[in-house]
Amino acid sequence: MKPRMNFYQAAPDTMKALMALEEHIQSTGLEKSLIELVKIRASQINGCAFCINMHTEDARKRGETEQRIYLLDAWHESPVYTDRERAALDWTESLTLISRTRAPDDVYEQVRAQFSDAEMVNLTALIGAINAWNRLAIAFRAVHPVKVKASVA
Repeated sequence: MKPRMNFYQAAPDTMKALMALEEHIQSTGLEKSLIELVKIRASQINGCAFCINMHTEDARKRGETEQRIYLLDAWHESPVYTDRERAALDWTESLTLISRTRAPDDVYEQVRAQFSDAEMVNLTALIGAINAWNRLAIAFRAVHPVKVKASVA
């Protein structure tokens, strides 16, 4: 796959604004592990290889387990996620697929039970931001680094 353009060079002020939102979200008090799970899950739904690669690496650096990363696509069936994480993941799926789901009331109520009003807004902004990043990376064909497996002699 060949990148279409460097969107950081093409619109640096826009990218600075998106980076500022990203930095703000990191400072809101949402758990770092939850932030990474949300980013990975939205990126899985959107099929953004660049972002999946980046955020699984970031999650590992922050101490996330391989099991929780591997099971994320099947979080509904796995007991390894907390109720708070499950609510956030359900909200992530609902908002990432908003044209189909319309952000249903039952999912909203689950999120409301786990998050304060401010946290809900911050979580929703996080989901919007990762979806924006996914769309930029996919639209302009951002290519993730490729790690070459060492050959066995």
